[in-house]
Amino acid sequence: MQIVKEVRDAPKDIKLLWLSVFLRLLAYGLTNQVLTLFLRAIDMTEDKIGIFMSLTLVGDVFCSYILTWYADSWGRRNVLIYGSIMMMLSGLVFNYFENFYILLTFAIFGVISPSSDEVGPFKSIEESMIAHLSPMNRRPEIYAMHALVGTMGSALGAISCGIFIDLLKKMTWATSDLQCYKLVFLLYALFASGKVIVMLLLSEKTELDGRFHDHIEDEHLAEAIVNDEMVPLIEQLSHPNQKSNKLSQETVSVLVKLLVIFMVDSLGSGFMTSGWMVYYYKNTFAMSAVGLGMTFFVSQFVMASSTIPSSIIARMFGPVRATLLVQIPSGIFSILIPFAESYLPISILLLNCHFLTTAMDVTPRQILLTNIIKPKDLTKVMGIVNIGKTFSRCIGPIFTGILAKMNYLWLCYIISGSLVITADFILACWFLPIDAQILKQVNQQ
Repeated sequence: MQIVKEVRDAPKDIKLLWLSVFLRLLAYGLTNQVLTLFLRAIDMTEDKIGIFMSLTLVGDVFCSYILTWYADSWGRRNVLIYGSIMMMLSGLVFNYFENFYILLTFAIFGVISPSSDEVGPFKSIEESMIAHLSPMNRRPEIYAMHALVGTMGSALGAISCGIFIDLLKKMTWATSDLQCYKLVFLLYALFASGKVIVMLLLSEKTELDGRFHDHIEDEHLAEAIVNDEMVPLIEQLSHPNQKSNKLSQETVSVLVKLLVIFMVDSLGSGFMTSGWMVYYYKNTFAMSAVGLGMTFFVSQFVMASSTIPSSIIARMFGPVRATLLVQIPSGIFSILIPFAESYLPISILLLNCHFLTTAMDVTPRQILLTNIIKPKDLTKVMGIVNIGKTFSRCIGPIFTGILAKMNYLWLCYIISGSLVITADFILACWFLPIDAQILKQVNQQ
């Protein structure tokens, strides 16, 4: 199996990046189970929780913008080390303080995720590192493994949180739910400290030096692409040692289209983050901490299992068609979830179907980005795209909090699914023609 070979032969730096994303998502998975419940336990109303989450994401936008834009100049490893240290500090602060403004400050600078999804500069910098450390024909499997270990970390975080809280209560180490939640954030800080060590082990090869694996020459490429501004897909740098903070004109043209697509998609995702899903199942079905942990462990495990098939689908159909094949069903399953609010087994089945398909677009989208963006612009573009996604995701939680306070939290599932499907149709209109050319490059051996 090709993915086994790629995992075995992957450079040490890529394996360290896999360990990094595992620890990070493990920590996010832990706090995702308790963040909304923690904020409610310190007497925040649902609408104020929504504002807290939105402000956290807004702050992450500005932090991510600065860190990803200058990551190549300041040093990618330095930025990742800083982020890991701030993660550790934020866990300690959430364990000790209950003040809204102190918590908000460290949620922003310490990268507390309002869901178990990626926030902050880590994802874009790591993906750019991987693109520069691996040839194009090996990227589908390498990116799939990166997504797999991250999702597995999130799944283990979910189940570990439930077991950890149950153990605290049985051993009477915590006398209230609030104390349990605070100790979860202490555990978050512990995993973040492990991430600091991993970042320190990365080599100089992870920094931008202008040496890339891929050089595409195809005089007919323009015919396969939406417009002339997108030519070429990836080209060797004319001045490999030059580091400019300015994006090329071709990149800007493509970037605008990518931002529209990803921001509409993230706007939908923001209406029903996994943190709000935990809150929905806790209140709708009165589930215990262990029950919630098991439910979202299974869901995250299902999502993790979909990452490997995603690379196969990307190779078979191309990144754009692969995205459409999985994201449209994901949106439909999201819309159906609230219609099963009286039947827990059916609701969980729909939830798992949603998680099964929602992450299968990760590898195709990474392939799309790394194949249509110039190497010298890749870190910045990935950062801008992730910033745009995070900024768009800021909007949803405000309305989710208001709807939750009015007992209309279920409506957010429908809004979320509808916006995701809309983004997919925009993607098809603008980028479907380039699949054939990307397939030719990705499948070269």
